[in-house]
Amino acid sequence: MSEHPRTSLRELALLFFRLGATAFGGPAAHIAMMRDEVVQRRRWLSEERFLDLLGATNLIPGPNSTEMAIHIGWERRRWAGLLVAGLAFIVPAMVLTGVFGWAYVAFGTVPAARWLLYGVKPVILGIVVQALWGLAPRAARTPWLRGLGVLAAGLSALGVNELAVLFGAGLVTLLAARRGTGRTPDDTLRQSLPLLPVAATVTAQAVTLPSLFWVFFKTGSVLFGSGYVLLAFLRADLVQRLGWLTEAQLIDAIAVGQVTPGPVFTTATFIGYVLAGPWGALVATAGIFLPAFIFVALSGPLVPRLRASPGAAAFLDGVNVASLALMAVVTAQLGRAALVDVPTVALGLIAAALLLRFRLNSTWLVLGGASAGWAVHALGLATG
Repeated sequence: MSEHPRTSLRELALLFFRLGATAFGGPAAHIAMMRDEVVQRRRWLSEERFLDLLGATNLIPGPNSTEMAIHIGWERRRWAGLLVAGLAFIVPAMVLTGVFGWAYVAFGTVPAARWLLYGVKPVILGIVVQALWGLAPRAARTPWLRGLGVLAAGLSALGVNELAVLFGAGLVTLLAARRGTGRTPDDTLRQSLPLLPVAATVTAQAVTLPSLFWVFFKTGSVLFGSGYVLLAFLRADLVQRLGWLTEAQLIDAIAVGQVTPGPVFTTATFIGYVLAGPWGALVATAGIFLPAFIFVALSGPLVPRLRASPGAAAFLDGVNVASLALMAVVTAQLGRAALVDVPTVALGLIAAALLLRFRLNSTWLVLGGASAGWAVHALGLATG
């Protein structure tokens, strides 16, 4: 526990509720806001401890910024703080995304909604391209990792299960590290293996609340890397294997996740509402976030040893570069649903260029895309 005075649960709830309601821009922006609040303003944690917790979130599956909120809650008030901070951060985005889900179900076929989404979809692709551009130098920093990334992308494009690609890449880098150093797998990595989830096969079935929970629980249990890798997992399960969503509906869901603050994983709330109403929204949200609470609680005692482990570091290198490859493949695949004519291609290119050149807040770009979609409709320029 921190040496600073005891933090009340009310303080934790108010801080993380406010962050959850105002934190736009993705996990990196969320974590930067948390650092400003808990290290610089409130001095709840030292810089070193904050970095320790950040490193821990990269060694377990799940949404990094949500896991940081849960870790901070644990540091300040243990079990009660873990639950309060995590739930306070998730709830504002869940409510907003649920409202969007209701509106989408009620009005999604109205021409106005269709044309707003027409402009938002290519902007979302531009945002993902910008994320890929920023992550690539860190994830694929050596020729070996770049080659592994190309191989992972090829396997994913051929239809190999995304879990096999992720964990296969992790094991390959682990074996390569062992061969290069002459080391055997260390005890720390063996201790962490029970935390690595087992791949599960999903087969076509009707939408039920238990099946909806399981799909999102499995996704939350295995998702390493950026929240944008969520695209690859949801497309594989909900579009290809189960047929619950179309490509267009999936990218609509991702668009809603971008235009709302808080965790990108609340995309699950929207999808749950579209598939099974209010109960579906709650069940999908619980499924995708529950693993984050479990992994933070389980991994706490192992964090110092995991971060110092050559085996764990090598495994994570492979998982990260494979995550990037999955992002690239699914971006190309979803492009067919978003880039349907000249105006949408132009919007996607403009969004990517603005993000790369000026680092604009993605929220403004999404709103701009919606406005552009309406303008294209009003001027009669669409051809798709």
